[in-house]
Amino acid sequence: MLSNRQLFLLHLGQTSLSPLLVEVVRAEGIYLYGPSGEKYIDLISGVSVSNCGHRHPKVVEAVRDQAGSYMHLMVYGEMIQSPQVKYALKLAGLLPGNLNVCYFVNSGSEAVEGAMKLARKSTGRSRIIYFRNAYHGSTLGALSILGSEKYKGAFKPLIPDTFCIDYNDFSALDAIDSNTACVFAEPVQAEAGVIYPAEGFLQELRKKCSEHGALLVFDEVQTGFGRTGSLFALEKFNVIPDILVLAKALGGGMPLGAFIASHEIMSALTVNPALGHITTFGGHPVCCAAGLASLEVILENNLPGQVPGKSALFRKELVHPAITAIRGDGLLLAVETASPAYVHYAISNAPAHGLILDYFLFCENAFRIAPPLIISDEEIIQACERIKHLLDEAVINCKEK
Repeated sequence: MLSNRQLFLLHLGQTSLSPLLVEVVRAEGIYLYGPSGEKYIDLISGVSVSNCGHRHPKVVEAVRDQAGSYMHLMVYGEMIQSPQVKYALKLAGLLPGNLNVCYFVNSGSEAVEGAMKLARKSTGRSRIIYFRNAYHGSTLGALSILGSEKYKGAFKPLIPDTFCIDYNDFSALDAIDSNTACVFAEPVQAEAGVIYPAEGFLQELRKKCSEHGALLVFDEVQTGFGRTGSLFALEKFNVIPDILVLAKALGGGMPLGAFIASHEIMSALTVNPALGHITTFGGHPVCCAAGLASLEVILENNLPGQVPGKSALFRKELVHPAITAIRGDGLLLAVETASPAYVHYAISNAPAHGLILDYFLFCENAFRIAPPLIISDEEIIQACERIKHLLDEAVINCKEK
């Protein structure tokens, strides 16, 4: 009889030659549990998905209740389904400006694809500007605006008329002109290693887009729902985009994405042609019910308001000779080390220390800390002690090699 590990490697498509291979039989709160009683502190949250923790009782209850009423009925947009309506209404009440019409899809990549189509259709232009070291997904359209040639070269040709510029380079914003349909930006660049905008940069980006009639698209797939200390990162910088892209924590652990805009902009997808953008499972009622329940937990417990203090505690406790810097002021932190070898050792060996850590795509000398927002001070201190022991080992073992 083959083990689950062997079956995993035989029958599931692999994303790399070195998967973490941690088997999970149960998850609750900030913990993952293995088949032999292993217990891991999850410092990743499924990459900023489980903001209110794994299997929160209110989210589980919402899933069960909705599954007991109905699941899939029809392709998105044809039938009135109360979980979609309730969630869209809640989001509209929390978002600024005219970000009040929601188009639900299944993932962040799909939300990016929809936003790209919407921007081109709404403006009648084709050029899309994006930033170096940006990550917007892995589908061909999203890959076309991914800011790294390493990850896109093997799949070319991609979508034409896209143009890459440097983040935090004010002079690069001169590339925005009357041919630009939109500019895609992460208000905080996540996969680049948690890079915050320079003072005034997002404001200048907003100004340039407005001057030339280009749409500003914010990708808050990783930063949304309290991760940076405000419900959405756009609040921290007081900049309102024309289109907002959400996913990950949007679904409360279920697959859900969305792109959100004004009635005027979103109406471009309604006619000429009708059904210009459709999805079978987008806005699945069970996913919307789970997402709404998760958002209510985040708001009722003021989890965003707790984030700055918890972030500061991580910074206070994570002092080690191998750590050269910590970037981020929320619970999306990049812990920079003196060597990429330390990062690789720490992530590979974290499960042996009861931890789950992860890489950044475009920053090889830092590892990610993005735990569920419900993590307690005691759990933070415990996690940091384990990380420091792990780095002690990394320094010794990497020197030996």
